[in-house]
Amino acid sequence: MRKINIIVLTLLVSLSSFAQSFTTKKLTDKNGYSYETVEGDPLKARIYTLKNGLKVYLSVYKDEPRIQTYVAIKAGSKSDPADATGLAHYLEHILFKGTSKIGSSDWETESKLLTDIEALYETYRGTKDSVERVAIYHQIDSVSGVAATYAIANEYDKLMSNVGASGTNAYTFFEQTVYINDIPANQLNKWVEIEAERFGEVVPRLFHTELEAVYEEKNRGVDSDRRKVWESLLEGMFQKHQYGTQTTIGTVEHLQNPSITEIKKYFYKYYVPNNMAICLSGDLDPELTIQQIDKYWGAKKTKPVAPFVVAKESPIQKPIVREVVGPDAENVTLGFRFPGKASKEAVMMELVSMILSNSQAGLIDLNLNQQQKVLGAYSYPLRLKDYSLQMLSASPKTGQSLEEARDLLLSQLELIKQGKFDDWLIPAIVNDYKKSQMLEMESNKARATSFVSAFVADIPWEQAVSEIATLEKITKQEIVDFAKANYKANYVIVYKRTGVDTTIVRVPKPTITPVEVNREKQSPFYVRLTEEPVSEIKPVFVDFKKDITFSEFKGLPIHYKANTENTRFNLYYILDMGSRHSKELSLAVGYLDFLGTDKYSAEDLKKEFYKLGCEYGVMTSDDQVYVTLSGLNKNFDKALSLFENFLAKVQPNQEAYEEMVGRILKSREDAKLNKGTILQKAMLNHVIYGEKSPFTDVLSAEQLKAIQPQDLVNKAKDILQYKHRILYYGPASVDGLKKSLEKYHKVPAKFKAYPEKTIYPEKELKENKVYFVNYDMVQAELLMISRSKPYSETLDVQADLFNEYFGGSMGSIVFQELRESKALAYSVRSQYNTAGKPDKSNYVVSYIGSQADKLKQAVDGMIELHQNFKSSDVAFANAKDAILSGIETNRTTKTGVLFAYEGAQEFNRDYTLTKQLYDYTQKATLKDIEAFHQTYFKDQTRVLLVIGSKEHVDLEALKQYGEVVELTLEEVFGY
Repeated sequence: MRKINIIVLTLLVSLSSFAQSFTTKKLTDKNGYSYETVEGDPLKARIYTLKNGLKVYLSVYKDEPRIQTYVAIKAGSKSDPADATGLAHYLEHILFKGTSKIGSSDWETESKLLTDIEALYETYRGTKDSVERVAIYHQIDSVSGVAATYAIANEYDKLMSNVGASGTNAYTFFEQTVYINDIPANQLNKWVEIEAERFGEVVPRLFHTELEAVYEEKNRGVDSDRRKVWESLLEGMFQKHQYGTQTTIGTVEHLQNPSITEIKKYFYKYYVPNNMAICLSGDLDPELTIQQIDKYWGAKKTKPVAPFVVAKESPIQKPIVREVVGPDAENVTLGFRFPGKASKEAVMMELVSMILSNSQAGLIDLNLNQQQKVLGAYSYPLRLKDYSLQMLSASPKTGQSLEEARDLLLSQLELIKQGKFDDWLIPAIVNDYKKSQMLEMESNKARATSFVSAFVADIPWEQAVSEIATLEKITKQEIVDFAKANYKANYVIVYKRTGVDTTIVRVPKPTITPVEVNREKQSPFYVRLTEEPVSEIKPVFVDFKKDITFSEFKGLPIHYKANTENTRFNLYYILDMGSRHSKELSLAVGYLDFLGTDKYSAEDLKKEFYKLGCEYGVMTSDDQVYVTLSGLNKNFDKALSLFENFLAKVQPNQEAYEEMVGRILKSREDAKLNKGTILQKAMLNHVIYGEKSPFTDVLSAEQLKAIQPQDLVNKAKDILQYKHRILYYGPASVDGLKKSLEKYHKVPAKFKAYPEKTIYPEKELKENKVYFVNYDMVQAELLMISRSKPYSETLDVQADLFNEYFGGSMGSIVFQELRESKALAYSVRSQYNTAGKPDKSNYVVSYIGSQADKLKQAVDGMIELHQNFKSSDVAFANAKDAILSGIETNRTTKTGVLFAYEGAQEFNRDYTLTKQLYDYTQKATLKDIEAFHQTYFKDQTRVLLVIGSKEHVDLEALKQYGEVVELTLEEVFGY
């Protein structure tokens, strides 16, 4: 994966109109193209198959003039050769490097050099002598430097910026590699041609710098306890199948001995039209779209793809126990193995998982989380093509062993075996699926993802859309019998313990000479495509007076937006007070989750809401309280009555409070073990505010224990005694909403005054300084902070264009220089962050995730970019295109309109800044970007926050950036 390294765990998105039968029809469109459609499919999907075997899934959804695109290849890491693991993933990276037409200024010369590089890598791969390997790698580096002079780095990304694409990325998983773009509807033809060219050949240019990015990604994985648990679980569960015998990113040994030749073989073996699918959802004309696709893709040659031979796993007869050690908090995870995604067993497994964990009324939800018997627990199903697995995981509370947490998880499975779950639960789960799918149907991303899932698993679309009908037929007794037969001692269990992992092997840093990025060069293909005219799409700016109905209920403002698409509703009560007004308020809000009334226990209350297909929540931020209610509109009155009654009659529970305090204190200790929390929250707040910050100013353990639960209940009951706004998105009319509120929403005769807000002054950053926290990790991570001007509307507008140019995307100056040219970091960014509140300052924030031994070079590179402006007409033109096209084709809809208004009101505006940004971007010049850089980046005081291992980070070298101050966890957390 390119920007971020995540494991994409996709369930089959089964979209159903909730009918009981679905029939596939074969039709022909007006241009003679044959396609399949399923009667009753709410997506009204058309599935075309070109003569060369290419599958094309199309769904029309015109929420905005954009199209979500996925190009899926039915091959992933399980298809990697056993002696070249990580190959599919590395090929994914290479497919962003262009072709003979995209990304080259002189293909004839460049191709000869790339052939030489390929031969050198084969020699390097077969050489064992370390001295000889160093000499060969020096040759690779030298020839690569010459080849790079003919390469145009990131030209594919520049093309995507030019067409206005967003979310450009890709991922590799076990059985698929998927390439992602969200494009403007008027750029579809260009996108089709670009992708046809892109997937026509593989050109491994800039290979050794991209390989270094994969090394970085591997090291990030080594630093992730979560990934180590995941890989250990799979190794135990799949001892023959590639799911467990090889990882997606590959072994250290294989990464250090890459083969361009093997990568090419893989590409030409699997990247053939009969093994690929184009999955689109959005504002498209299916009949025109299939013509465009056939024009550019139809001539691609089909090629037989040998079926994957599935290794047959032996039954698990007794628990397979694994141990994982790392610096993060402890947890236990166990997994059960089942047949593949298309099987009835996989469907049953998924239903069992929902009976255990559905976030509201599952057995784990109610018996473990609600009753606070663990810090947190869940069940998660993963349906893969060859096998499926169900994972159960728990984090222990204070004084609880991992073995005790394990037993609690297993006890919930025993309840299912005994039939000790409510009869209404299965129908409620099916109802929950329907509600969730109603929401998913509002997303082009979810629609297109469902196509990918069906294609990769070879599941006919008819089966995919009818899965809910299958769930509806499953009885409680079938579930009990299934659980008895399948959940025994046949599991793999991984105990994640806190400690030092002495087995870690990191990928060392090779010597790489920075290569040319040639950002001003353009290939003829690029020039032609970018000059081709497209139909105009005019921007639509939010007009709150037209897009929101403003009304009032007993002195409370109502902001209303009609849902004309389906029968789902969202109701919000928003108060302008939060944790900065009262530390006890956040505590009281959290306490509500464990309380009931005189009529309902806390568990019964969750059950009642789940039966209604609704859910509620009360949350706090620094300065607001959000009360939310959502679900199926037919049950709106019942849900509103139930919730308002709960808030008015909630009862304290001493035991629940004591348990909650224990969980809070354990969560605080666990936070001190998490590197992301340490750097991004604790250290950042320490630099911005000092010792007393919103992050550290919390109730102490003594204060928590001294609080009386009744006082918290009183505070929670008082929430709606303060003035609040009512936001509603749903199918009811304004008058209908008011009638419901009249019945159930009690408004006081006089509202209480908001308590005074605590102000945390921001520190002046007067001198360059380095703050360091020691943490057991292979990589090092860094934030570079400069405090800038107070918030202003002008800077807010200007920053968007500057960030797009300088450090906001893969085509940006920062990314090209530090990753593409110098291979100094896997993840890197630098932006001008405008304040989220009008009384706060703006900040320059830069991030580097790098190998510890490259940290100084990366910091030097970042500072050099801050000091010396890199001017590029091409990069600036692409940045402008990206901003303008995004504004022209993105639409603010649904609840987004209501919350856009909330955001504007925060700054005392009744408009968004989108129109101002559009006008500014049209007129802006590269000189404006340079002036912004010179004013806000050059010669600024910089504070560096570094987290890493003292064993690997050179603290002496960091002294050149300012005084180095090593902070303890107690100093940055305040406890």
